[in-house]
Amino acid sequence: MELNQYLSMFIDESKEHLQALNENLLNLEQNPNDVAIVHNIFRSAHTLKGMSATMGFEDIASLTHQMENVLDLLRNLKLQMDPVIFDCLFKSTDALEAMVEDIVQGGTGRADVSHIVTILKSIVSGDHLKGTPSVKEAVNESLPAIVIDEYQYSVLEQAISSGHQVFYVEVAVRDDCVLKAARAYMVFDVFERNGEVIKSTPSVEEIEQEKFEKVFSVYFISNISQEELEKTIANVSEIESVNATAIDKESLKQVTRENFNANENIGKAKEETAASSVKELMTAAPSKDAAIQTGAAANANAPVSNRTIRVDIERLDSLMNLFSELLIDRVRLEQLSSEIRRNDLIETVEHMSRVSSDLQNIVLKLRMVPVDTVFNRFPRMIRDIAKSLDKKVDLVITGADTELDRTVIDEIGDPLVHLLRNAVDHGVEPITDRIAAGKKETGTINLRAFHSGNHVFIEIEEDGRGINREKVLKTAVKNGVVTADQANKMSDEEVYQLLFASGFSTADKISDISGRGVGLDVVKTKIHSLGGHVSIESKLGSGTKFSVQLPLTLSIISAMLLRVENEKYAIPLSSIVETAVIQKDQIRHVQGNIYIDYRNSIIPLIALSTIFNVPKDDSEETKETEIVVVKKGEKLAALVVNEFIGQQEIVLKTLGKYLSNVFAVSGATILGDGQVALIIDTNALIK
Repeated sequence: MELNQYLSMFIDESKEHLQALNENLLNLEQNPNDVAIVHNIFRSAHTLKGMSATMGFEDIASLTHQMENVLDLLRNLKLQMDPVIFDCLFKSTDALEAMVEDIVQGGTGRADVSHIVTILKSIVSGDHLKGTPSVKEAVNESLPAIVIDEYQYSVLEQAISSGHQVFYVEVAVRDDCVLKAARAYMVFDVFERNGEVIKSTPSVEEIEQEKFEKVFSVYFISNISQEELEKTIANVSEIESVNATAIDKESLKQVTRENFNANENIGKAKEETAASSVKELMTAAPSKDAAIQTGAAANANAPVSNRTIRVDIERLDSLMNLFSELLIDRVRLEQLSSEIRRNDLIETVEHMSRVSSDLQNIVLKLRMVPVDTVFNRFPRMIRDIAKSLDKKVDLVITGADTELDRTVIDEIGDPLVHLLRNAVDHGVEPITDRIAAGKKETGTINLRAFHSGNHVFIEIEEDGRGINREKVLKTAVKNGVVTADQANKMSDEEVYQLLFASGFSTADKISDISGRGVGLDVVKTKIHSLGGHVSIESKLGSGTKFSVQLPLTLSIISAMLLRVENEKYAIPLSSIVETAVIQKDQIRHVQGNIYIDYRNSIIPLIALSTIFNVPKDDSEETKETEIVVVKKGEKLAALVVNEFIGQQEIVLKTLGKYLSNVFAVSGATILGDGQVALIIDTNALIK
């Protein structure tokens, strides 16, 4: 049987089952006595075992078989859940994800998971309750020595792209060194003064507690040279050797690939033994229970696989571009038919408009993907980080069905990972601090997504300690980011934006989890590259909210065309509350600002001709002013216009690299008569 043709199906279905494993394990952790959840986990593991054995990925089949043994005892109530079992099952899932990712990258999906298998076997035998072997140590044992996760990889990759130096540094202390932790602290002080540590092995906590033999290693981002770095660290007394290796993008990819394959040769004999035992298992007659479960899984998946096809994203891009041109021609035809006034032409154009509208809806839906595809991996990540920091955190997700363009979805994952990790590490306080402050011991992080105009907003809000304005300013002045005079004049929003400065950090101690320096710098760079914006609101002692605004790129929207003096503009209909005509004597001037009365409230009045520097036509002076009321969340504003042209379907086009970051303009469109109209970003106008 030719298996290559089934590889993509295996990868997709494996990812679905791994996601199901993660979600069900999180649910089981909250409800450890719910046997129904254990049954769901067992079915996912069993299906994954059968698929991987059929495809010849025997290491995956072997590990899932050992998981089945533990899960079988749990579902038959012969074993009670405990923290060691949870940790081991999560570690097993992580190892399976790593092996599947290796297959995605063109590898064999092989890895040395003997230490996890040892723990699973000890759980089945009951030895884990006796403490033999040392299960806790084995559970916490990392895979290869050099392991970086998705977040750390993206930070290093972005740092290299931004022109920073990235080093892998190994430091060895002398054999006769008495205070190893003190010497390590001095070395880390050198690191802190010259850059930022992204990952250390062993962890910083273990180094501080002197839980290392002689050598420790770090991934380090800096702007100093390799020679200068080695020389500075070597000057610390009782340091035997320093080896700094410069890392580029290719070597970084190679290192992460080696995370999966580093121990392949060492464990070759064990793997062959495991493979032969798996073959015996696969050729043996399956139990009745297993046959029922496999059949159920097949029936559940059959309709989905028969009703879906995979399409290259470039083909969807081409389809969207072609339809955009068709839409421009349709508008032109409508304009011509209204001028010629022939009934048969008008009827044909109207029919073409109806058909193209249906086609437009289909084309747009093809590209739109729910943000849930990104959000679904965060609950497990938050659980692991909170546990490593000894904190209690609830992640509340709302608006997961909000849809975004596929190109944006593919890029937004990394920035959200950075922000969420910062929220847990820097935002939510330790349990003792929260109790002392009169808060619940469990912190809450809200992850929201919603549409506003032709933008999508993603908010990350936590009820933690908030941002200390004075501490940020003090650090900024100390690092030369701003002067003392500038600091005194800055608003809160301007102060919070300093957190996005390259290399800026307010952390009191080194952390493997996150750092407000390279991490947030990466967030801002990525979001701006997508044509988006990120803002911060914070209240000391109450929490912080990061708000990410993203455009609906490559989309077709309904808009109101309007005239401002002699220029045409478009405003998305989703941003408009209503249009109206007001008398000029209704306009109020308050402390240099202009307002109008609007439905028992006062809202600001904004002259678009002033915002966009449009030359005024004095011949149009009248006693009345036409306005369009727009919204951003709960906030309203009125925009002054000269004429409402009408509603129209328009194609949102970007302005290109040469006209990036134009204030209050989200793009442009080509009208039926060939003119270009700018699309107004009303969110930028409302403060």
